[in-house]
Order: sequence, then structure tokens, then C-alpha cells
Amino acid sequence: MDNPSRSERSRNAAIQAALTIIARDGPGKLTFEALSRESGISKGGLMHQFRTKVDVLKALLQHQSDHLEKFSQDYQAALAPAKAEPALAAQIATLREATAQSQSVALAIVAALIEAPDLLEGNRELAARHAKTIQAEAADPDLSMLRWEAALGLTLSQLFGISPLSEKERDRLFECLLDDERWTAHAAVPKAPRGRKPGVGD
Repeated sequence: MDNPSRSERSRNAAIQAALTIIARDGPGKLTFEALSRESGISKGGLMHQFRTKVDVLKALLQHQSDHLEKFSQDYQAALAPAKAEPALAAQIATLREATAQSQSVALAIVAALIEAPDLLEGNRELAARHAKTIQAEAADPDLSMLRWEAALGLTLSQLFGISPLSEKERDRLFECLLDDERWTAHAAVPKAPRGRKPGVGD
């Protein structure tokens, strides 16, 4: 095995070990000593990959971001050409995929916020780019953003362990958010003039 492959393998092993530690013991227990014990990699070897704990957290967030971004791109590429809002559909599906991840990911986000809030700047910039794309392709940008933010809420509440929904209920709501026909029908309902009840005088 060449050195780049060995280095990448060690890095991935360290990332998985870090997620295990965070899930089992909490983000406060993520130290180089604990990471060395869990991964089987020497402390010197780890510090060759990551100089500080913040670097470990940065790698965790990047690992998760890369996985979800690839999922989003693959999902969008597989959509029918006639799909009305492909970027929105891909983002909702990606958020549903994120709910399948371990809660250690959410704990890693919390740890990153505490240790170095600037680590999430890249995630905010990526979200802003996705928002612009979703709005640009939408017939009703506000409605599309509402669907996206609702999907984000479903994902975050599940990752942080505060959702009252079962997996089946959550999946049903994601399917609802992905159903363009349902939302198109909703948007097509004419609004009654203010001060007048629908159907009165018609």
C-alpha cells in the first residue's frame, strides 16, 4: 500500500473512532489519548493527521458534508428530466438521508460550535448556495423554501433526539414534502379577497 493510501486509511479510521467516542462518551471525552485507544493509531500518528482537536472536528464535519453532498448530486442526476424542482427534491431527500446518520453527528456539530463556531461557516455558505438555486428554479420561492426548512426541522429534531415522531411518521412527512403535485395543488388554490369569505356572493 502506498503512503497516500495508508494516510487516507488512517484518517478515515480516526474519523470513525472519533464518531464512536462522541456517541458513546460525549464530545467532551474526545481527546488524542482516547482517539489513539479507540483507533489503534499512535498519538504521534494522529497528530500527523490532526494538529488539534479542532482539526479533528473539522474533519468530522467535512466527512459528513462530503457524504451528503455526493448523495444530493447522485439523487439529482437520477431524477427525471421533466422534474419541476430538482434542486429542492435533492435537498429534501438529502435531509432525509441525514436522519439515518448516528446522533454522534449532531453531537459533533455541538462540539464544533463550542470549540470553534467558525467551523460551520462553510456549511452556512453551502446552504446559502442551495437556497439561491432552490429559489431560482421555483414558481413559488416562498413555498419551496418552506418545504426545505420543514425538512431541515425534521432532520435536526431527529438528530438531536427531540422528535416525537416515529420513523414511519417522519418518512411519511418527508414523502409529503417531496410530493410536488400536493404542493402545486395547494399553491393553485385562489385566495379570497380580504374581508370576504370564499364562496360568498359567487
